Amino acid sequence: MTTVMGICRSFHDRALARFFHCFPCLSDPARRSSWGLKVTLVMLHLIFVGILFVFDGDLIETTKKEPCYVFDVMRAVNETNVICQKSSMASKQPASSQNGSLNVVIEGSQSGRNFQGSNPSSWTKLVMDMYPPGTSIRSCTCSYCNVEQPPRAKHCHDCDKCVLQFDHHCLWLGSCVGQDNHCKFWWYICEETALCLWTGILYIMYLKANISRAWWKDAIMILLLIALSIVIIFLLLLLLFHSYLVLTNQTTYELVRRRRIPYLRRIPERVYPFSKGICRNLYNFCCVRSSIYSLEPLPSSQELEEKARPYTCLDILACRCC
Repeated sequence: MTTVMGICRSFHDRALARFFHCFPCLSDPARRSSWGLKVTLVMLHLIFVGILFVFDGDLIETTKKEPCYVFDVMRAVNETNVICQKSSMASKQPASSQNGSLNVVIEGSQSGRNFQGSNPSSWTKLVMDMYPPGTSIRSCTCSYCNVEQPPRAKHCHDCDKCVLQFDHHCLWLGSCVGQDNHCKFWWYICEETALCLWTGILYIMYLKANISRAWWKDAIMILLLIALSIVIIFLLLLLLFHSYLVLTNQTTYELVRRRRIPYLRRIPERVYPFSKGICRNLYNFCCVRSSIYSLEPLPSSQELEEKARPYTCLDILACRCC
C-alpha cells in the first residue's frame, strides 16, 4: 500500500514539475493564486450568463433589435382599423383603447396627431396625408413590396423589406439600421470606440515598459498598434458622422442620396427638413419608447422657409437651434 502511494505521489510530482516547466508563470505560489482568482471570476461570469441562456430560450431573439418595417406598421394599422369599425358598428360607440389600440405618432406641427384605435383610418390615407396635396400614390408605392411608403422609408434589397427611417444596411450586424435600432447602433459604435481606445492605451503602456527587451515582440506589438490605430480612426469618424446625423435628424441615406430622393431635391443643402432642434432631436432619438411608431410628414413651405432663415443673435439667445 505504501509503495502504491509512493508511486502515485512520484507521478504527481513529475506531472506537476512538467506543468510548471511548460507554464513557469504558475510556479510562484502568489502568482498561481492570482491566476486562480482570475480564472474563478471568468468561470463565474460564464456560469451566470450560461444559466440565463439555458433558462431563457428567447434571450438571443429579444436582444436582436430589428428596425421598424413598413409592412408591419401597415398591417397593424389596417387590423386596428377593422377592429375599431367592427366595435363601432356593434356598440355604436367609439372603440376603447383596449381593443387593438395602436400608437402611431405623426409628428410635425402641420399634422401633429396620434393614430389610435378609436380613430379609424386606412394606411393609404394615412400615408398620403403626410405628402403635399396632389402627390401621386404611384410615386409613394414601393415597386418591390407594393406598399405605400411614408416619408423617410426605403426598400432594403438585402432584407427585402421597406424600413422606416432607413439609414443603411449594416453588414457587420446582418440587418438594417433604421427606426427603433439606430440608437442601439450608435451606442454600439461608441462602445467599440471606447474599447479600442482602451486597448490602444494598454499597447502603448506595454511598449513604454518593454521597448528594450525582445525585438520581435516589440515588432508584433507595433504592427498590431498600427492596425488598431487605423480601426480607431475609422470608428471615431463613424461615431462623429452618426452624431451629426442624430443632432440634425437625418439618415445616411438621406444625406448621401439627397438629390435622388424626389421630396428632398428642391430643398437647399443646408436645410434639414425633419430637424426639430438639437434638444428635441436628442430626446426623440434616445428617449422615445420603442412601442410607438413615429411617422414624420413632409414640412410645409412655411416651415421650410423658417428652417432656411439664417440665425441671428436673438435666435441664439432664444435657443432657436434647440
